[in-house]
This record gives sequence, C-alpha cells and structure tokens, in this order.
Amino acid sequence: MDQKIIDLYDEYTHAPLPRRVFLERLAVLAGGAAAIPAILASIEPNYALAAVVAEDDSRLAAEKVSFQGATGDVSGYIARPKLIDKAPAVIVIHENRGLNAYVEDVTRRLATEGFVAFAPDLLSPLGGTPQDADKARDMIAQLDADKTVNNLVGAMSYLMAYRYSSGKVGAVGFCWGGGMMNRLAIKASDLKAGVAFYGPPPDPALVGTIRAPLMLHYAGLDQRLNAAVPAYDEALTKAKVEHQVFMYDGVNHAFHNDTSAERYNKEAADLAWKRSVEFLKAKLA
Repeated sequence: MDQKIIDLYDEYTHAPLPRRVFLERLAVLAGGAAAIPAILASIEPNYALAAVVAEDDSRLAAEKVSFQGATGDVSGYIARPKLIDKAPAVIVIHENRGLNAYVEDVTRRLATEGFVAFAPDLLSPLGGTPQDADKARDMIAQLDADKTVNNLVGAMSYLMAYRYSSGKVGAVGFCWGGGMMNRLAIKASDLKAGVAFYGPPPDPALVGTIRAPLMLHYAGLDQRLNAAVPAYDEALTKAKVEHQVFMYDGVNHAFHNDTSAERYNKEAADLAWKRSVEFLKAKLA
C-alpha cells in the first residue's frame, strides 16, 4: 500500500481528522472512491482477528473486574495463569481506541507467559469503551491526563493487593498507552519496569523522577513520533535511568497490532514482543 495512505490513516487516528475529511483525502490518493472499501478492509482494525489466545483458554482464568480509581470505579479485564499461586503483575495500557478485543487478547498473551495481566478501561470515567472505535478515539481526547495517570496508580495498588500477585508491578503500553506508560513511570516510583510500544515521549525535563527500567520500541516509518525520541533518550541517559531503545526499520506505527493487516509487521512484532516478555520477566522476578 502507498505509504502516503498509511500516513494519512495515522493522521486520521491521531490528529484526529473527521472521518469525512479522511475519506475525501483517501479518495484522492486512491484515484477514486471505488478503491476505498478494499483499502479500509486492509488498514482498519478487524477485531475478529484478535484471538491469538482464546477467551476460554484452559490455562487461564480471566474476568472483568473493577477497582476504586482517582475518578471513581474503573473497570478492566484481568487474566492470570491458573497453575501459578503468585505471579508478577503487568498493567496493559490500551491504545486510543480503548479496551477492545485486541487489548484483551494481548492481556491473555501476557498471562500465558506467567504474568497476572490487567488491562484497565481508562475510558471508565466517560462510561467505558464504546463499540464505535472513532467515538472511543474522540473520548480519549476528553480525558484529563493527570487523573488518568492517577487511575493507573490505582491499578498498581489494586494489583499489589491482588490475591494472585507477587506484589511486583510493571506496565506495557501501546500507542497512546505507551505515552501513558511514560507518564506513569514519571509519577510512580514503585513501578518496577515499563515497556512502551511507539508511545509519545514525555517532556524530557520530567524524566529525572523515573526509577523503573524502561524498554522503548519505535517504528522506523513513524515520523510523527520519532523526531522526539533522541531528546527522550538523551534525557534518560543524563538522568541515569536504565533504558533500552529499539528502532524497527521499515515498519509503521502500530506494527504490533495484528488486527490491522497493512500496518502489522510480524517480524518486528514478534521480536519486540520477545524482547518485552524477557525484559519484564527479568525485572519483575
């Protein structure tokens, strides 16, 4: 697919653009409206493809739960290995489309690796993640960032006290959620490890409070975010924060999301996932 189309879709999902404007621009790039349905089918998420680990996987116990956050009750999805009495915990922070089937599946994937994995629905203050992904994106923009970080701190407290948790808590975030992971690391000195997949870097001036070791994954074609990566890397180095930065050449933003055929890159996704799991296991042991 023409990279200009993928870049336009990225602008649509993050700027964001109204869908009407997106479709008008897409028609120009595609040479007419007739090609649009096929393009959308390959670039927009198809959550029917999300079940890498089945919801009823016999190895896991999974359920919907809620905890008291800074804004009131926050719901979420938790999964854990059935045969482990105590396991390290990982918060899974969703993209700007909310807690959807892809995020729940990622949560189960982590559980199969031996973690208690918990994905809070950070749209809970606004009524929870809707079915309409564009509406979820618009709702994300309405969230108060500081209150959202405090809800993640509440999720940490929930996991520290959770019956099946070892008490050690890390976090992994994707896209918008990667940015929130960075903010959580700044806020929470007791976070034990953090992983961000193509997350917006924070203000470099704020990183001095970070105590958690970090692993940061970026997409080589993601010009929107990558311009800010060197300053973040430099600030972390100066603050003596243990961190690793990986740039995956030739892949797009959201390369881990296997529900979007054109942006997903299996080789990069598998490598980044392997690195992340090994990192979390080492830091949360």
